[in-house]
Amino acid sequence: MGMRDQVNSALKQAMKDKQATRLATLRLINAAIKDQEIARRSADGDTGVGDADILAILGKMTKQRQESVRAYEEGGRLDLAEREREEIAILSEFLPRQLDDAEIDAAIDTAIAETGASSIRDMGKIMGHLKGQYTGQMDFGAVGPMVKRRLG
Repeated sequence: MGMRDQVNSALKQAMKDKQATRLATLRLINAAIKDQEIARRSADGDTGVGDADILAILGKMTKQRQESVRAYEEGGRLDLAEREREEIAILSEFLPRQLDDAEIDAAIDTAIAETGASSIRDMGKIMGHLKGQYTGQMDFGAVGPMVKRRLG
């Protein structure tokens, strides 16, 4: 079952179970997928949004909510922060398991070995290799500096 089918079946189940927060979050996911399809259709005529695209959308939505949690906590709005955490939990159901630090280090080492990278100029090759294999499993914003330290 594809990612889109998983989201749609979860949406139907949330409707049946009358889970308002879950339903709203799943509708946001569907809206983001449809936005991506519309953008693609106008850009190059390709309307297909694959699982990798959906993983990227979910990763972006999760990151936005994590930033919102921090902002709400700093502003003393713990009720809103908790709602964002609930949405993160729902989004996480569709994302693959996140790699821990040891697994990320091993993945970076493997990527460096497989690409033959030797300097900071090869960072793009390494990041491309990692994104190809670990989309949705690691935060590439945090991985970038780790790769830099290894090469620099």
